[in-house]
Amino acid sequence: MAFALLMELLILALALGTFLSTLLGGVVILRFQKSLPYFFSFAAGSLIAVAFLDILPEAIKLSNSIGFEVRYLFIAVVLSFFLYNLIDRYFVTHCVGEVCETHNHVMGPIGAGSLVVHSFLDGVAIGTAFQLNASVGLLVALAVILHDFTDGINTVTLMLKGKQKRKYAVLLLVLDALAPLLGVAIIYFFSLPEKALILILGVFVGEFIFLGAANLLPETRSYDSNKTVLAMGLGILLILFLTSVV
Repeated sequence: MAFALLMELLILALALGTFLSTLLGGVVILRFQKSLPYFFSFAAGSLIAVAFLDILPEAIKLSNSIGFEVRYLFIAVVLSFFLYNLIDRYFVTHCVGEVCETHNHVMGPIGAGSLVVHSFLDGVAIGTAFQLNASVGLLVALAVILHDFTDGINTVTLMLKGKQKRKYAVLLLVLDALAPLLGVAIIYFFSLPEKALILILGVFVGEFIFLGAANLLPETRSYDSNKTVLAMGLGILLILFLTSVV
């Protein structure tokens, strides 16, 4: 009984850690808003790296473990990338003749909202891992805490890049910070079917590739190329480090 209580307290403490880590990432970018182009590059690198080095490998591993055809995962990735291109073409950019007007305000909430859902699934992952055993749960929770800092940065970056008001960026940041707590709590009541989880992860991969490569990087082309490339490289290296050591 005492051990079970201790484990519940540990899970709660780790869940609170994800909350604080996400908020800290968002506060950093709100504080240094003048450096927004470099945060765009950093977020682009980290989103693409998260897609290929974190989410996709986990989805493939889960697919193999349950005998689910990996092809369906990649179909979800491609369809997601295609869908977000359609959204960008028909809802974000409106062209009349040769004049095009970009409405990035649509992609901001869409991208940030997807990060909130991703954070919720991070909480689900923590709860599920602790159901397997304490050591696996601890490793997963630490990984989530570390990369939730970049989630906070990316959430605010996408909102500001989408011309959203600061208060709405803060609102999405708070939702992103609370999402893992909800995920941890809800796993005690029911769990997602593994096949559905795999397909959802595939959707995230396609979306994050699009957001990083097609939505964020073009915004950095008019700024100092060396610094923006360095910022993107740092985003990639950070995710590479986190996925290598945890």
